[in-house]
Amino acid sequence: MHNQELILLTHVPTESVNDGFLPAARNLGLSPVLLTDQAEAHRQHFSQSELPAYPEAIIACDVFNPLAIIEAISRHGQKPVAIFSNSDHLQTSTAVVADYFRLPGKNWHVTYRAKNKAEMRSYLSGQGIEVVRYAVASELKSLAQAASDVGFPCVVKPREGVASQEVGLARDYAELAAHCQSAWQTRPGQVMLLEEYLEGPLCTLETLGDGKGLQVLGGFHVRLSPPPHFVELEADWSSELAKQQEVLNQIVRFGVGFGACHTEFVLTAQGPRLIEINYRCIGDRRDFLLEQTLGIPLFETVLRLHLGEPLSALPLVPRAAAIRYLTPATEGQIVTSPAPFSRSSGAVDIGFRLFRQAGDTIAITHSNKDYLGVLTSVGTDADAVHQALAQASAGLAWEIR
Repeated sequence: MHNQELILLTHVPTESVNDGFLPAARNLGLSPVLLTDQAEAHRQHFSQSELPAYPEAIIACDVFNPLAIIEAISRHGQKPVAIFSNSDHLQTSTAVVADYFRLPGKNWHVTYRAKNKAEMRSYLSGQGIEVVRYAVASELKSLAQAASDVGFPCVVKPREGVASQEVGLARDYAELAAHCQSAWQTRPGQVMLLEEYLEGPLCTLETLGDGKGLQVLGGFHVRLSPPPHFVELEADWSSELAKQQEVLNQIVRFGVGFGACHTEFVLTAQGPRLIEINYRCIGDRRDFLLEQTLGIPLFETVLRLHLGEPLSALPLVPRAAAIRYLTPATEGQIVTSPAPFSRSSGAVDIGFRLFRQAGDTIAITHSNKDYLGVLTSVGTDADAVHQALAQASAGLAWEIR
């Protein structure tokens, strides 16, 4: 057991932190302190009673700036035993600060090139790991040349984007220009990444590492919304994926080796091609699904790695699991919504979590932000898991006007 301070860097409040890593920290005997640029939002959340866990303190800080974090921790007066973040945006800040305080952490060069998707493509190509045509553009006058370098169809997305936001398939220059101009209206000068469209099923690879070796937990086969958007709608768990070793070799050569990593790849006719290397735990409730499916304390295991503990071989339970995200067909205000539930149906455990409820206003963004709720199904038999998921899904409805 540990009796020291864990610095947890956060941006906006998330279930992964509030319901996952915070309770895990308390279970390990740690005193978690939140550093965040959204202090008021976190204080509002933790003003509620009967939450799974509470932080020791919430400190306002520019968490995108490693120097500000170092200063805030030094001013706080107690050297932490670990510094951790599960935020996409904050992996590099976390790595730099952990290195400064001589604590276990990721290599900041790797976290930076994983988050910056153009740098990821450049490194993969330069190291001979894989070559995907790509280009960047931050204004209309450079877009034509970028499009010429990549060709059509192409995928366009923010260089440092998250959650499928502002990601689209462009089949010609008119579609590409319209997509980019829409993004630049919201954020002038935002760097957009153009990539060749990789055709094939989308999969994920979930790994843990202690800096000396990686353990594969398994991965998901993902079903997406129809083009031109790429919203994740459903995912099936698999304890072993096709071409798994090849993808593992690719991310090891990229530099992945410590903590959690969530890698997305496409199984093309030419073999697996990397889409994103998210150097953190998988999100959107699939982290909780992993913990339930594999029968391991996932959040505690990740924190133990950041405490410098070696990764022991995890006794993974080979079970079937599936997750379905419910999305709106129309915009408007929710009039009625289903109630959350958790129940066992024979050999299958079914759970439904509500994200958007009566009174909420829905604006469709064609991203993971559109989810109305999430349904999970876990059991020993894959057919029974999918049947239970379909039956439960049929009974869920939102009335939107």
